[in-house]
Amino acid sequence: GGSVKTGKMPEGEKTRQCKQEEEQQQKEEKREGLIEFYSSYQELFQFFCSNTTIHGAIRLVCSKKNKMKTAFWSVLFFLTFGLMYWQFGILYREYFSYPVNLNLNLNSDRLTFPAVTLCTLNPYRYSAIRKKLDELDQITHQTLLDLYDYNMSLARSDWSTLSTRKRSSRSLLHHVQRHPLRRQKRDNVVNLPENSPSVDKNDWKIGFVLCSENNKDCFHQAYSSGVDAVREWYSFHYINILAQMPDAKALDESDFENFIYSCRFNEATCDKANYTHFHHPFYGNCYTFNDNSSSLWTSSMPGINNGLSLVVRTEQNDFIPLLSTVTGARVMVHDQNEPAFMDDGGFNVRPGIETSISMKKEMTVRLGGSYSDCTEDGSDVPVQNLYSSRYTEQVCIRSCFQLNMVERCGCAYYFYPLPTGAEYCDYTKHVAWGYCYYKLLAEFKADVLRCFHKCRKPCKMTEYQLSAGYSRWPSAVSEDWVFYVLSQQNKYNITSKRNGVAKVNIFFEEWNYKTNGESPAFTVVTLLSQFGNQWSLWFGSSVLSVMELAELILDFIAITLILAVRWFRSRQQLSPSGPPPNSHDNTAFQDEAPALSTPHRFTVEAVVTMLPSYNSLEPHGPSRDGGVGHE
Repeated sequence: GGSVKTGKMPEGEKTRQCKQEEEQQQKEEKREGLIEFYSSYQELFQFFCSNTTIHGAIRLVCSKKNKMKTAFWSVLFFLTFGLMYWQFGILYREYFSYPVNLNLNLNSDRLTFPAVTLCTLNPYRYSAIRKKLDELDQITHQTLLDLYDYNMSLARSDWSTLSTRKRSSRSLLHHVQRHPLRRQKRDNVVNLPENSPSVDKNDWKIGFVLCSENNKDCFHQAYSSGVDAVREWYSFHYINILAQMPDAKALDESDFENFIYSCRFNEATCDKANYTHFHHPFYGNCYTFNDNSSSLWTSSMPGINNGLSLVVRTEQNDFIPLLSTVTGARVMVHDQNEPAFMDDGGFNVRPGIETSISMKKEMTVRLGGSYSDCTEDGSDVPVQNLYSSRYTEQVCIRSCFQLNMVERCGCAYYFYPLPTGAEYCDYTKHVAWGYCYYKLLAEFKADVLRCFHKCRKPCKMTEYQLSAGYSRWPSAVSEDWVFYVLSQQNKYNITSKRNGVAKVNIFFEEWNYKTNGESPAFTVVTLLSQFGNQWSLWFGSSVLSVMELAELILDFIAITLILAVRWFRSRQQLSPSGPPPNSHDNTAFQDEAPALSTPHRFTVEAVVTMLPSYNSLEPHGPSRDGGVGHE
């Protein structure tokens, strides 16, 4: 009986102690439940692998008794991670390359008719410079006689009179003689003799030499074709004559009625309000139709009857035959508020031919910013726009060359607009500008000036795709009455029927016009979607799995910092300024972590968390009491 009594007392005491420990544990959990860290890296990774939703991580824990399997799954797990992040790198690289999708749209709307520029191909002999041009012609005729034994039927007395004139250092003859045409064979330059030498002229190249101001360096401009050499040499002196006239570009000696016999748009007659005039040094009088932005032509229907129809005179006038060597007219189609660069986009119309030009409008809209180097309006291009028009790539390139010309040569090229404070090149004022120009032109073509690099494409541009058809006009059976009517109405003096006139039709081929647009091919949403696809492919998990991985990294950093702080403090305790090494003072450790001063608390926690409850371990019934009584 006594043994049973003494056995029951410890059981009550033990139950009371368990309750006290559970209450103490609950207090600790309430006090420390806000922030909880693992006591070691092993515990951290074991918990992560056992509870994460990332596939394959559990294999690192459940197979830990089999080292081969653990090693295999570890290698496979980290290899999969590496492959996934390799794919992430490819996605990042593709995203930051800023690819675009090309969007093609067909639009049906009333089409704005483009501007059309038409030139006579007859450089005009201005009355203000007629005397100097006559003098240049006589010099050129004598040069042709010396070079090719060709006499253009000019009286020798004219040349003799010119030769006996008083020559000043600033006369035309003096400057022409300073830049004469010469024969060139291989690398040797031979001066022209007075009489033509009896040599095989096919073995020689014709050109002219341009030297620097001090004649220390010379530039040889040679041509395999004598026609090209004579024309380029004549053009060089012709430009100098024009540059000597301060208001040559403002001279208006146009004769619209004598060039354009008929003008109709949408079956309505054109008038002077529908065109503007300018003079081109090489292409003669030019007329631009539909360039007035206040009243632009529109085409409601496609077809030849709903466009622009012109009858033009193509008979070659003997204005400057040494400069103009073709017969006909030159046409260019361009957008409004854009200059007509006849050298680039124009084409010639043949005399005696009806030329029908069909157009297709095409608009291009590019993405700017990081997707391309296009510019919206040219304000971010480091080149000043010298033209009174909107920005285009050709406008920028020509402005860039002109600015370099003014900077390097001290004067401006006559064909391009004049910068503020500059003057056009003229060898009466700038002796060596021709040498400087041709040297600069060679650098420009080789992109040494970086003009092609500086000038970027506009983000929005309109182009017209042209296709032409030709037929004889007027026909053999109708030419008599056509020319008769023209002679009566337009006072056209017929000298060469077949080469006298031409007809031009310009119209839209179809109602639709094409728009080429760009859109981002890889957006942030696309990038995140691709990341999700890769993550699901390699680990079969979701965004929450990524957050678990982020939590693992943060816990790893926190544990590392805590261990580093403890190690640092322990080093301070062992320093000479602290207590002696034999001292048993452990107050620092008690202040640092009160839990460490009560190791029994950790023991109880281990029993409570790792083992079943006491009730599950004690036997039921009399055997339990007997055991205690025997003890």
